[in-house]
Amino acid sequence: MRVGQTVHVIDDDAALRDSIRLFLTNEGLNVQTYASALEFLGALGSLPNGCIVTDVRMPGMSGLELLGRISALGQTMPVIVVTGHADVPLAVTAMKEGAVDLLEKPFKAENLIGAVRRALELGQDALENVANAEEARARLASLSTRETEVLERLVKGQPNKVIAYDMGISPRTVEVHRANVMRKTQTANLSELIRMFLNVDLGGPPGHA
Repeated sequence: MRVGQTVHVIDDDAALRDSIRLFLTNEGLNVQTYASALEFLGALGSLPNGCIVTDVRMPGMSGLELLGRISALGQTMPVIVVTGHADVPLAVTAMKEGAVDLLEKPFKAENLIGAVRRALELGQDALENVANAEEARARLASLSTRETEVLERLVKGQPNKVIAYDMGISPRTVEVHRANVMRKTQTANLSELIRMFLNVDLGGPPGHA
């Protein structure tokens, strides 16, 4: 587990909820518990990152309904679903809704801790991916309109001479724009630059005149 992550346990069964909390705490994990999905959602905006362990059958809102809400909110915390009635359709539905694991009651303690540690790693990776994408997006957005146009043509595989002809500028100017693009995006080579461009959804036209 990485420092600062928390396991959020959601179950309307107080005895089971406390049992899971005690076990995970004894494993050195930070744990917060909730008696319902609605209680968890009410606190979601201020909760520390980590992963979620939720029962399926709960009054008010089921674990599967919670999965849908979490997904709609763009929440990146991985979810482990716990159920006393596991079957193939339920497992398929849970995975389609974004669950990373499904445990059937009664589950072994080592299965729970294994699932939790995997989920925490996935959650940390997701946070890092978001941070990396935002940084890459900011770098690409810093390009001028001309630099962005050169970049888009480079991604299409056009050589400098073709880019220069199509844009009505000299090959030397293309080289200058290309160098500026590499510097602003902090990429070491063309393949790294192309990978950054293809992996990032800019969410609108980048660059400025």
